[in-house]
Amino acid sequence: MNDPEEMRAMVLVSAGKRLQRVAMPVPVPGPTQILIEVHACGVCRTDLHVVDGELPHPKLPLIPGHEVVGKVHRLGEKAVGFKLGDRVGVPWLGSTDRSCRYCLEGRENLCDGAVFTGYTTDGGYAEYCLADCRYCYALPGAFGDLEAAPLLCAGLVGYRSYRMAGRNAERLGFYGFGAAAHLLAQVAVHEGRKVYAFTRRGDSDAQRFALSLGAVWAGPSDEMPPEKLDAAILFAPVGELVPAALRAVVKGGTVVCGGIHMSDIPSFPYQILWEERSVRSVANLTRQDGREFLEIAAKVPVRAEITVFTLEQANEALEGVRTGRLNGAAVLEIHA
Repeated sequence: MNDPEEMRAMVLVSAGKRLQRVAMPVPVPGPTQILIEVHACGVCRTDLHVVDGELPHPKLPLIPGHEVVGKVHRLGEKAVGFKLGDRVGVPWLGSTDRSCRYCLEGRENLCDGAVFTGYTTDGGYAEYCLADCRYCYALPGAFGDLEAAPLLCAGLVGYRSYRMAGRNAERLGFYGFGAAAHLLAQVAVHEGRKVYAFTRRGDSDAQRFALSLGAVWAGPSDEMPPEKLDAAILFAPVGELVPAALRAVVKGGTVVCGGIHMSDIPSFPYQILWEERSVRSVANLTRQDGREFLEIAAKVPVRAEITVFTLEQANEALEGVRTGRLNGAAVLEIHA
């Protein structure tokens, strides 16, 4: 197998700056790591938060990207579960300490010693990347490389948000209809739930997109839906949507904030929280979330709507996510 010494990568040198194209050495896997030849990497809103400096203390310089699909190129001496040439997916949760109270309680998503792909360790905006084999996924054959990439964060963390909304939520609102919402809407419709899609006012393209995926209603986020919701998931990182969603849910309803970052939530009257409504956040994912979602996604089957960019177009892809002009998800195609 050919072992190149150098690779192309898009690198964040300083928060708030554009990524730079850099030629750098191909990394060498540690004992439990695998070296992955990257075929595709999704461009997630979390990448945007990292690049824009909204998430504190990233590794710098940094190769972003945590929706990585590729094949195993080299194995560390203690790496198990994969062999050379296997197709593999790398998610946001890169590793945990496996010993803290959260890990021991089955809540590894809250681990204080967690490492996050494309944030505290280098990610997939490159021709090769390293990953801990214990936190990678074998990917269902139902998905091509480009289509599989958004499943690894928009899908996985979106699925955790979806579960937090409650299994009995028949009428489910999605605030922000982008990468995560368009995947989970398909799961919700498959399971017989009614989906209500909330977008920016005037975004008729996103509203038509939601309706084409089975939503029963689509409209602006500052309007009330035609009937009260059992639960609402906020994928848009806009704090002002929290009171709006609380007003839209029934007594005992749940509002789930599904992002890693959100603008400040404005004060609101206790009356709209009363009657046992609740607001909760979602943090990261567990490996079990990933296994469950990938199995469900293959059964539905979930189809990702994607816009493809080259590795060198990573800045343009991030700008597309920032402006919300893309339907679905952005994906970098690296090794075709």
